Amino acid sequence: MQRKINFSIGEYYHIYNRGTDKRAIFMDDHDYGRFKALLYVCNSIKPVDLNFHFQEGRAFLELFEIEREDTLVDIGIYCPMPNHFHLLIREKIEGGIQKFMLKLMTAYAMYFNKRNERTGGLFEGRFKAKHIDSDEYLKYIFAYGHLNPVSIIEPKWKEVGIVDRVAAQEYLKNYTHSSYLDYQGVVRIENKILNREAFPKYFTTPKDFDDFVKEWLSFKVKE
Repeated sequence: MQRKINFSIGEYYHIYNRGTDKRAIFMDDHDYGRFKALLYVCNSIKPVDLNFHFQEGRAFLELFEIEREDTLVDIGIYCPMPNHFHLLIREKIEGGIQKFMLKLMTAYAMYFNKRNERTGGLFEGRFKAKHIDSDEYLKYIFAYGHLNPVSIIEPKWKEVGIVDRVAAQEYLKNYTHSSYLDYQGVVRIENKILNREAFPKYFTTPKDFDDFVKEWLSFKVKE
């Protein structure tokens, strides 16, 4: 089945997918850590050696020391959730998004199935993509992508708004699986996943980002 959207170099896209039958695809910190490592390792024109790089027991931090050649895409944000994930990606080379997502989803599904002794598809078909065609939409995705974890503690916040904004922001600061902390100025190895230079300079300081999040926490968000 041909995808309706065409990817163009230099354009931004909201990429997302979820587990088949809405099943959980991230069960614990190890799964989230492996997915983040894959975001880094799979973003390379080099093939991924799954037998070497992702053998069971290989240190998570060690994977971020792997030397990459040219990257396939520029990643602006990432946010894995229990049964789905969100990415903000810029097409860098012809076919970059398609190649990156194929490597990412295949590698993660192989890892997950092996670890959980299961077979069959893990994701709900092909990844979904929306072209971000305006500056307003792009800035919105920075908010929407990073605010998604709030639904873990307030499941209906997108429809009715956030009840406790202070608790929601505190939860986001403790949610280590997304790129939220990278924009908060936290120095950690996951910073290597992002190429913030390929995206508009909406936030020049961590405080700018903090104020941006506080503003969005006051609104209802629908996707």
